Amino acid sequence: MSARTAEPPADGLPEKDLRAIRDALVVPQDVYGFDAGLAQALAEVRESLDVTKLDKFVHTWWLIACDNIRDPEGRVEMYERADRVQRLAARGEPVPHGDKTWKQLFADRGIEVDL
Repeated sequence: MSARTAEPPADGLPEKDLRAIRDALVVPQDVYGFDAGLAQALAEVRESLDVTKLDKFVHTWWLIACDNIRDPEGRVEMYERADRVQRLAARGEPVPHGDKTWKQLFADRGIEVDL
């Protein structure tokens, strides 16, 4: 295997390949999710011999890697908020609801989705 010599893109975002994506992840929960998801995607590819699942995995995790680069503090805060909400729900306490739709939340993070 040869060392990577390519320069990162001028916009600072990772290349759309597995190594560059994983290297861009700075939040431990994202690294864990990437590793677990990749193992699952590769198992499905081995079973089906259809790389479509892997293509979707790469695209999804590339978006997450871009978010890690653009707003690492926001990623950490997202996981902290999710943890607080899970603890509230586990205790049977009311869960706070925001005033934005999922589409608006994604748009705030620079991700355009069709929901």
